[in-house]
Amino acid sequence: MNTMNKSHQIVCLWVRGLLFVCLFTLLPSSCSLDEHPRDQIAEELVHSTPENLYKNTVATLYNYVGGATDGQGLQGTCRGVYDLQTFGSDEAMLPTRGHDWYDGELWQDMYRHSWDGGHDLPYNSWLYLYKVITLCNRSLERLEEHRDIISNFEFKAYTSEVRALRAIYYWYLLDLFGRVPIVTDTNLSMNDVLQSERSELFYFVFDELLDASYYLAKENSVAQGDYYGRVTYDVAAFVLAKLALNAEIYLDNDWTDNQYIDGKDFIFDIYGKKLNAWETVIFFCDYLEDWYKLEDNYVSNFTVRNENSCENIWIIPMDKDLYNNTQQNIMRSWHYRHADAYGITGENGSCATRNTLRIFGYGTDEEDPRFDINYWADEVYDRYGDIIPDRTGAPLTYYPYAVKMDLSYDPYVETAGARMKKYDIDKNATKDGTLLDNDIVLFRFADALLMRAEAKWRNGEDGSADFNAVRKRAEAIPREFTPENLLDERLLELCWEGWRRQDLIRFRQYKSLFTGDSFDDPVDESDGHTTVFPIPNDMITLNPHFTQNKGY
Repeated sequence: MNTMNKSHQIVCLWVRGLLFVCLFTLLPSSCSLDEHPRDQIAEELVHSTPENLYKNTVATLYNYVGGATDGQGLQGTCRGVYDLQTFGSDEAMLPTRGHDWYDGELWQDMYRHSWDGGHDLPYNSWLYLYKVITLCNRSLERLEEHRDIISNFEFKAYTSEVRALRAIYYWYLLDLFGRVPIVTDTNLSMNDVLQSERSELFYFVFDELLDASYYLAKENSVAQGDYYGRVTYDVAAFVLAKLALNAEIYLDNDWTDNQYIDGKDFIFDIYGKKLNAWETVIFFCDYLEDWYKLEDNYVSNFTVRNENSCENIWIIPMDKDLYNNTQQNIMRSWHYRHADAYGITGENGSCATRNTLRIFGYGTDEEDPRFDINYWADEVYDRYGDIIPDRTGAPLTYYPYAVKMDLSYDPYVETAGARMKKYDIDKNATKDGTLLDNDIVLFRFADALLMRAEAKWRNGEDGSADFNAVRKRAEAIPREFTPENLLDERLLELCWEGWRRQDLIRFRQYKSLFTGDSFDDPVDESDGHTTVFPIPNDMITLNPHFTQNKGY
């Protein structure tokens, strides 16, 4: 991989606002890819040198991994991909709190799984993911057009990085929607775009990542420098492990027939080795173990200036002086007075569910040590150790078990639920506390260890060593290695990181999500149709070839 003279963070700063690319015909827009905004640099200058070509075809794409507005970015903003994975699970909810957080039942629909093809959150994610895919396609075309100014190796390295990023975005579509079109050409008309079966999309994503991996840099993507925030070989290896771990789900073209397939029956060619799905997971996690390790202290992964973490694998770069990416998850969770005491804005919303409390053992003698790291509960103190008053002057107290979906007219309307803690507060944060210097963690090695533990169990091997290593680092009491405890451990270790929905689906627990919890009349999910989101109605209207997912 050619190393740029300037660091990636400078590259991103340089290209911000440089290029404007409208979405292609998959998205409802009147814009054309051939438009030339008045502030755009001339084509001959944008692509005049190898460095400029890289900046304006590859580096510019990383401006979209994070975001500053609703629906944008893989994490950190509201109403997007992260919310589908988190609030569509039993991990967390956004209760209606009187006049707050009702939003036309949007958040109640997420918790009840009563969404449909017109729901805003799936639609937002569809638009965002395809926007970035379209930009990737445009970059690949530009690289092909200007390949004469770079070496053959540089061409393969640049295109591989774009293809890998595009594959990751298709992976999110695969996970969320199942049946979506594979588009690799910006010149297609809407009528030429066809819907792919889920298995076809899986193999496209897997093969793209595997093929691209030959030219991806084997560099740390977390440390500041030329590869900071980029898709390196390590990032691809993590995603390939995730794909293989979920192969039983992703290769099932009819997830509503209650017929399941076995990951041992799928054989992948991994650099000349024939491996089943579980062996593939183990292969890539073994590789990651050569380069990463658990931090001695769990909280080190989420501190201010966490670029030195030896555990984090891929992050969204956060630097108030260089990027516009925001972290809104903390502020939308905290009570107004709690946030005021820390100099940020609070929106008094998201919190843990009762199910999460039970898994953490909250309030019991066996409460997991990670609860206090990840959640605010009970009386709340400011950074000086003083009690924070609520709006009546009484000590501000969160009541975790008082949570329910609709808290209107409830005495705990403002104080029900354990709130998000996880990331250290940056006292120098700006933009109401959302523009901070804690990188948002997307992938980390603890997850890889738990993936390998699960793959070994599913392959008939003993995965307890990895399971125990994660629990030992957390100073949690010993537990027997069982499938039930493994699923719980994934929540204990990875809460607030956007994995719970996917994990529940893989463990066949998603259909009984709300049994015995806070909703009396959940949606009938016995056919499993809610394990994917509906194709947005607008897409079906625009393209007569599209059909809705079963059950919607």
